[in-house]
Parts: sequence; structure tokens; C-alpha cells
Amino acid sequence: MVYVIIPAFNEQNAVCNVLSEIPKDLVKEVIVVNNGSTDNTVEQALSCGATVLDELRKGYGFACLKGIDYLKNKPIAGSDVVVFIDADYSDYPAEMPNLVEPIRKGKADLVIGSRALGKKEKGSMTPQQVFGNWLATILMKLFYNAEFTDLGPFRAIRFDQLLQLNMKDTTYGWTVEMQLKAAKHGLKCMEVPVNYRKRIGKSKVSGTVKGTIMAGYKILWTIFKYL
Repeated sequence: MVYVIIPAFNEQNAVCNVLSEIPKDLVKEVIVVNNGSTDNTVEQALSCGATVLDELRKGYGFACLKGIDYLKNKPIAGSDVVVFIDADYSDYPAEMPNLVEPIRKGKADLVIGSRALGKKEKGSMTPQQVFGNWLATILMKLFYNAEFTDLGPFRAIRFDQLLQLNMKDTTYGWTVEMQLKAAKHGLKCMEVPVNYRKRIGKSKVSGTVKGTIMAGYKILWTIFKYL
């Protein structure tokens, strides 16, 4: 079975677009984690059939951890798959089978949807995002021998391996923590190309100078923290 976790903060105009394109024949349950939204994100997600959880502590990692805690209390097999995708409609949910299939076939434990390998709409990623991903993946290769091209949020992982990673980061370092821990634990990791488009609305991270600086600092700090 496949379960989807979607962190969401003020994504009322995008979340139903994401939910409507998730392959229903593939996914058992979609969990939208409302990360302190002040708009109608909750109402929209509920109306489009998602399970909605509230996580008032602001932070991407906090929202992801809330979703994981919810799944821990359900009868989920270790071989089941958890998919993470953003609520801003920048990724293409219909590409989800491409991430899940390598895990189902036993070829991978973790699959990253790589925007670097796929097609990006012009303006969908800022120059600082592109550079930050390049630098982070170079450092992960240097220090962890981890072969990645992107820190993309669209990813799939076996549930038992996700629990084994004992994820801790509560904010911007979530994605890189998962990848470097996967390398340290010897998980079978691979990437598949995914397409990427301009998000609906303004990014809370790359859309602000403060967010960009904080995210860059946290990603680099996380890489060196786990050496």
C-alpha cells in the first residue's frame, strides 16, 4: 500500500489541485498536515478527500513528523510505501507511480524525484535554489559518498526504512537529513526524473531573502552535523 504525506501552510489555492491528481488506484490514504494555516487550507483539503492533521508548531519537518506519527498508529506493513509531496502544485502528482515502482520491485528503499534530471518550467526554481541543491549534493557525495542530484521534496520510501532513519529535523533540513541518513544506513537509493513547474502562490522559503538564507544555513549545518 501507498500512503501520502503532504505538509501544507496556507495552500488553499493549490492543495486540491494536488489531491485531484494523485493516482487513486495507487494510494490507500492521503494525509494533509496543516502547519498552522490561517486560510482555508483545512476546509479545501477535507472537501477533496484528504485526512487532515493539525501541527501548530511551524516547520516543514514538524509537519512531516506529525504525518509519520499518525502512520505509526495504523496497521501498516514495513514494505508499504510513504510518499512525500508538497502542497503547492509545483510537482506532478501523476508521476507518483514512477517513484513507487522501484520500491515495489525491490530495486530501491528510497526514491528521490530529481528536478535536475527532469524538465523544469522556466522560473520554477530560483538561481539560489539551483545553486543550493548543487552545493548540497556535491557535499553529500564528498562526505557521505551519496549519489544524488537534487534535494527534491517529491520522494518515496519504504515505511520500515523511514522509521529506521529516526528523522529528527523540524524545519529546512528535513530533505537532506533523510538522504544523508539513508546513505549512512546503507539504504538502496535511486533517483527518477520528475518535472517541475511554477508553484501556485509565493514560496515561504525561496520567496523571501530570510527564508532562503535560513534554509541554506540549515541544510549545510545538517550535512556537517551528521559527519
